[in-house]
Amino acid sequence: MSGPLADLRVVELCSERGAWAGKLLADMGADVVKVEPPGGDITRTYPPFLEDEPGPERSLYFWYYNTSKQGVTLDLENEAGRDAFRRLAAHADILLEDRDPGVMATLGLDFPDLQPSNERLIYVSITPFGRNAPRANEPASDLTILAGGGPAWNNGYDDHSLPPVRGGGDQGYHTGCHFAVMAALVALLHRDNGGRGQHIDVNMHAAANVTTEAGTYNWLVARETVQRQTGRHAAGNPTMPAQVRSADGRYVNTGVSPRRPHEFTLTHEWLEELGLLEQFHAAALLPLGAEREQFDLSKLPDDEDLRAIYGAGQEAMACIASHLTAYEFFIGAQKRGFQVGIIYSPEEAMADPHFIARGFPVEVEHPEHGRSFTYPGAPYKFEKSPWSVRRAPLLGEHSDECLPE
Repeated sequence: MSGPLADLRVVELCSERGAWAGKLLADMGADVVKVEPPGGDITRTYPPFLEDEPGPERSLYFWYYNTSKQGVTLDLENEAGRDAFRRLAAHADILLEDRDPGVMATLGLDFPDLQPSNERLIYVSITPFGRNAPRANEPASDLTILAGGGPAWNNGYDDHSLPPVRGGGDQGYHTGCHFAVMAALVALLHRDNGGRGQHIDVNMHAAANVTTEAGTYNWLVARETVQRQTGRHAAGNPTMPAQVRSADGRYVNTGVSPRRPHEFTLTHEWLEELGLLEQFHAAALLPLGAEREQFDLSKLPDDEDLRAIYGAGQEAMACIASHLTAYEFFIGAQKRGFQVGIIYSPEEAMADPHFIARGFPVEVEHPEHGRSFTYPGAPYKFEKSPWSVRRAPLLGEHSDECLPE
């Protein structure tokens, strides 16, 4: 593997809670060795399966979360397996594990057990509540992490008779894994600049909580409960709707509406270009927005003129969206520097010309099946940090070459 992390050796003992962290490191070039029990990780039994046929090498869930890794099998219930694991850890830069609190210590594989043989080791534990928290031993799932941490409260529709909406795709686990990766890379900088290895204790519940933006802080500081809103940030007071049906029947989100003088000019020009100025009732307010030196949105509740101008900008974007196809609106807004989006199904997102041009869909070869499959590509794209992906390991595929004697 090539990439910015190509000089790193990572040992991963993770299932569904922590596998995303290993994938992020592996796809950026790290040599990630995934340790599975002899029968394989439980996620090999997770659907969907290739051609709906279950099997340890056919789980699309396992494929996705374990790209670019090498795979070994070890029975950590016996001393021989534990000794092999210790030898792996002795040559690793990072160890990722997501076992319940106390499990690694019982096995004799905790940080204090491994650190004497490798003072440079960065040992990352990923658990729902942190290892030593009062709730450390409570059962948890991705759903309960999102619900208890706060994101679920912030997601859903203006109609509060409907329940909150859980973000799909194991976002609670993903959030914790992102914090694990960031913390591990910071620890590497510390180690490589004169420090030592260390233990990192990732609390997935806390990670979810700090991603609620103003939700948690509004409560802690102002004792104000934010309310979820359709397709826009949760807030203490309702904001103007941002989700609009476009001319082709698709829904778009008008995103961050005009809030700077030049953006009001661009919006006015766009309406004029489309021949919509005469029919847009608040068109006269847009030039007033362009004349303002600055916009202090904190003054919206008390400044009636500011509120009217700001509202006109939002309504103008909705008007434009309703007269264009979703993709025309998306491209037109992007060209003008506005952040908007189309409400896509996963299949539609993969086929979007914008994502294709960016290189998001990638073909991954599966020699064992004699063909390639289309995968979602890099979750981020850096100019100086190449990213690539290869298929997940077969069960025990690299045991002979990766396990030290």
